[in-house]
This record gives sequence, structure tokens and C-alpha cells, in this order.
Amino acid sequence: MSPVDGEAMNNSLRFCMVTTFYPPYHFGGDAVFVHRLSNELVRRGHQVEVIHCIDSFRTLSHREPVEAYNDHPGVTVHGLRSFFRFLSPLSTQQTGLPFFKSKRIKQVLQKGFDVIHYHNISLVGGPGILAYGKSLKLYTMHEYWLGCPTHVLFKFNRAVCSEPRCFACTIGYRRPPQWWRYFGLMDSSVKHVDMFIAPSEFSKKKHQAMGLRRPIMHLPYFLAQKDTNKLVSAQESPTSSGKPYFLFVGRLEKLKGLHTLIPFFHSYGNADLYIAGSGNEEFRLRQMAEGSPNIHFLGHLSQERLKLLYRDAVAVIVPSICFDVFPNVVLEAYREKTPAIVRNLGGMPEFVRESGGGFVYETEEELRRAVETLVQRPDHRIDLGLLAYEAYIKKWTPEVHLERYFELIRTMAVAKKPKNQ
Repeated sequence: MSPVDGEAMNNSLRFCMVTTFYPPYHFGGDAVFVHRLSNELVRRGHQVEVIHCIDSFRTLSHREPVEAYNDHPGVTVHGLRSFFRFLSPLSTQQTGLPFFKSKRIKQVLQKGFDVIHYHNISLVGGPGILAYGKSLKLYTMHEYWLGCPTHVLFKFNRAVCSEPRCFACTIGYRRPPQWWRYFGLMDSSVKHVDMFIAPSEFSKKKHQAMGLRRPIMHLPYFLAQKDTNKLVSAQESPTSSGKPYFLFVGRLEKLKGLHTLIPFFHSYGNADLYIAGSGNEEFRLRQMAEGSPNIHFLGHLSQERLKLLYRDAVAVIVPSICFDVFPNVVLEAYREKTPAIVRNLGGMPEFVRESGGGFVYETEEELRRAVETLVQRPDHRIDLGLLAYEAYIKKWTPEVHLERYFELIRTMAVAKKPKNQ
């Protein structure tokens, strides 16, 4: 592989995205972002290949995806499958190495890339994969896996982690302990990465506090103004009864905090709550909502259907009780000129405070005031939505993101270039 230089930056670059999950074999935001980034790069004339692990998705989901994503024809996807099936991701989880996937990953990387961009690598290769290849290497920290075996810093599935008890917490999540974490493999592996990318300032500071002593750049996610990567679905769009409604979008898991909204809307009759998503807590949450005619579970929805829901919602509510790195749902709402109400935790407040497009709350009383304000003052809701949209255009479009992304690549390439060249 030839080094990336100024002349090469004006032409086509070759990227390899390495990630455990990639659509349609995925569970959420990290994989969706890799999909967006890969397709945006190809549309701009670059070459992209993606390595991901189908065995990992099948092991954790026990089902095949029911929907499919469209990829640009220029995106080459390598979905890894092993004869050993679930033993492949399990071996990586236990050893921190690609193990059964090693040969295939090396074959792909030997093609030579200008940039290898790692994402969620926990089951596709573990920290050991960071040593593979000789390209410029970037790593986006979508979660907290570098310092947290459970990825989410949500201790014992109860509350945010302030005093780590990793071994006991891992057992509490019913996951095998990762012995390699106690023998320095992570510390030696991260040295192969030229730059780590944090989608939020909170994430950057949190990783530094956890001991990551490598260069970190803050670079938020992006969202295209028009949906060019649409999720294929034949279902019709959900319709509103005409009553004002607020929207929750996300996995139905404890750390996403939906259980804190249901009692609130059970006693609040001036608006509906629409819930888009599925997850392990769905049955319990539905039980909590019994007898509440204004709470509606919509299940997993396509991006087309979600877009309509965002557009007509009074606001999107993000009640997560964990350290969310970057709330994609806020950008999706902002694009439709819809404000957001977010809990004052993790990376969530940054985007509301930067834009002025919503409210940040800590107590139920603060949540109530925000909801009442938006319901009773539709004009204020419109004003906040416009602020949200203006900030989205200024900060979180593909053009803004990729300008900074390529500037990072140029800077790192110059820094890596031998002194005598």
C-alpha cells in the first residue's frame, strides 16, 4: 500500500471498515453508522470494503434479519461465517483474538488499503485485530468496550458505573469473564491505532478517565438530509389519532429508560406516547402500560415509517439511564424539525445544548414542565424545531462530517510519513 498523500486525497482512497455488526445483521446505531459512512464514501468516488461477523449476530439474536438494507454497488461486504458457528465469536470473546476468523480477515486486509477504520470489534476480532494490516488506522468508539466488558458502563444492569467491579458485573450479565483483559492485551493493542474517534465530548473524556492514553478526536455522527440508504419494508406508515404525541425510539432494554416514561404518561392524559422498538424488556414494559390508552407500542419500524413519526411528533424523548455515547434519535428528530427532550446523562445533553433544540431534564417535574410547555405552546415547539434543524445543517450533515474526516486522514498521513520522503 502506498502512503496517503495530498495528491492521493484528491483521488480515490481505499477504505476497509472492520465491525462486528453490519446491516442487516445488526442491533442498532453503531452498525447503522458504519453503513452510512461506507455508502457516503463510495458515493464520493472512494472504494470501501466491510468486514463483519454474521456468526456473532446469529449467536446473539437466534434469528435471521427480517429486513434488508440497500448498499451502493461499490460497497464490497465480507460477511464472515465459520464452520464452528457460535464457537467463532465465543473464542474471540474469550481470547481477544480473531481466532477462527483470522485467516479470512488477513486475506481481505492483504489487498492493501489506505485506511482501516475499526468500529465495534468485540466479536469480529477483539483487540488482537488492531495489529492486522499496515494502513493508517482509525477507531470509532461507539460504546465503552475498550474499558468495559459489557460495553455500556451500566453496572449490574441497574445503574451507571461509578466504581468498577468488572468481574462480578460480567457474571451478572451472564457473560463469560474475559481473562485477557487482566494481562495487558488491550494496552498493547491500542498502540496500533493512529487516532481514536469519539462521537461525543462526554465519550472522549470518559475514555480518558478510564485510562486510554492514545490520541482522541471528537467527531460526531452524521445523517443525510435525504434517506439514500433506505430500510426495505412493505408495511404502511403508522397514523396518529390526531392527539398530540411524544415519541420514544430505541431498544426496549432497561438502560434505555423507557420504564421511567410509562408511569409519567399513565398519569398524563394530554398527549400520547408512541414507542418504536423491540427488546428483551418488551413484555414487562407492556405489562406496565396496561390500562393506559395513550401509550402505544409500535414494534420495530423501518426508517421510512420512523421519519413520518418524527415529523409529526411534539418531541422525541430520550430517557436513557445509561451513558449513551451519541443519541442517533436526536439527529433523526432534528432533521424533521422536531425538538428533543433528553435526560441529563452521558452524551445526550451536548446536542440539545449546542442546538437549543429542546430540553434537558433530571427530575420528573422537569420532564413534566418540558412536556407541558411543548403541548400548550405549539408555536414554541415550532421555534425549537427550527433551531434543531439549523444546528443539524450546520453540524451533523455528511458534508460537515466528511470534511473533518478527510482532514484527519491528511493530518495523520503526514504524521506517519517517513522523514526522508
